[in-house]
This record gives sequence, structure tokens and C-alpha cells, in this order.
Amino acid sequence: MKNTRFIIAAVVAIFSLTACSGPNKDSAETTKTETPELYAAQAMVPPVIDGIPGDSCWRNLPWYPLDQIWLGDSIDPQDFSGKYKLTWSEDYLYILAEIRDDTLIDIQPDGLKAYWDDDCLEIFVDEDASGGNHQYSHNAFAYHIALDSKVADIGPDSLPHYYDQHVTCRRSTIGNKSRWEVAVALYPDTYRDGASDNKPVKLHKGKTIGFALAYCDNDHSPQRENFIGSVFVPGEDKNQGWIDAGIFAKLPLR
Repeated sequence: MKNTRFIIAAVVAIFSLTACSGPNKDSAETTKTETPELYAAQAMVPPVIDGIPGDSCWRNLPWYPLDQIWLGDSIDPQDFSGKYKLTWSEDYLYILAEIRDDTLIDIQPDGLKAYWDDDCLEIFVDEDASGGNHQYSHNAFAYHIALDSKVADIGPDSLPHYYDQHVTCRRSTIGNKSRWEVAVALYPDTYRDGASDNKPVKLHKGKTIGFALAYCDNDHSPQRENFIGSVFVPGEDKNQGWIDAGIFAKLPLR
């Protein structure tokens, strides 16, 4: 009887340990599929956009991960890893992205043709965080920043255009590490291509922006091999950022 009681007690103890460890494992897995809560602190002195992150405004700001696979297979950290910081001034949203990529590729001679198949940083912004479809409208923007800093997106005419006047970017690369320092002017959904009276909005504390960041990674292939984003997208088709601003994270300005 004593042996039987000992065996039962041991089984109960093992079951209890297993039950207690289960939620921790599930929690860790859940964390990987959650978008971190974002915020952007105001820059008292805006950064100089030179690709060198020595400006005081970048100090003490949190790094956010760029780790959600939107297209492609799992990634070897030796091939790619990414993180970013955010700050703002009255005139611009600023992004500092640190990307480790073992190969930088620019295979498209025409910057308005299949630019997503080159290595590029992509910034998604929805000025009023209204969400919704923006595939062929300026309800939101999806700025593809090429290695030469040219900026492309699709317009309401369903054709790609340059939007270099919206974005200032400088990239510095040493070894496999690139630092992209970017200033983005935010335009409302009333923006009209070719109009002379387009004006960006002024930013202020308390404003919330729709935001996501992504990186197109190619290692000598005809098409990009991976597309890595900053927000978790549910479902099988995760390449929704260029269509649906509803997948963007909410970014409050503080």
C-alpha cells in the first residue's frame, strides 16, 4: 500500500509540474506572434539624417524588433536580423533601422519596376490611423526605399511613382550591418499626385499614426526571398501591408 501511495504521489507531482510549465511555453509562443506596443517620444533636437546614429534623440529609446516573416521561410540570424527606433518632430516621423543582411542586392535597373525584389526598407504610414484599403489610393503610403535612397509607391492610377519628396533617407553600411536613418513627412489621404498644393500635416503630442516597417531581403535570386515585417499578421496570407492599412500598428506620439 505504501508503494502504491508513493507511485500515485509521484505521478501527481509530475502531472502538476507539466501543467505548470505548459502556460509558460504557450506564453512564449504567443509573445512571438504579438506586435509590441509602440510609442514615439518627441525629439527635443531632431536628428541629422546622415545614417550615423550619434544624435542625442536616439539615446535611451527602445529598440523594436523586425522579426515577423510575411513572405518566405524561416531566417538564419546570420542571414538577416533587424530592429528599429522611432522619434518625431513637428515636421517628421523619424526611423532608425539597424539591419544585418549578409548580401545587399540591387538587380532592378529601373527603380519603378519590381523594386520589391531588391533589398529595400519599406515604411508603411497611415497619417490618421484610419485603416482600410490603400492599394490604389493615398489612404496610406507604403514607401519602398531602395539602396540608392529612391522612394517608390503605387499611386491611385495603379502605377508606381517616385515619392522622393516625402522621405529623406541616408544609409551607412559597415560589413553586414546597415543603419538606415529616415525622416518621413506625413501626408493626409487628400494628397493628389502632381498637385502643387499638397502639404504634410504637423505632428503633435497625442496624435496616433498607423505604422509598420518591413524589409525586402534578396540573396541573388530573381525575386525577393524573404519579406520581414514589424507587425504580426494573422492568417496564411501575411503580405497584406501594401493593401490593408488595418494591419498597421497604432503609434501614439508622446
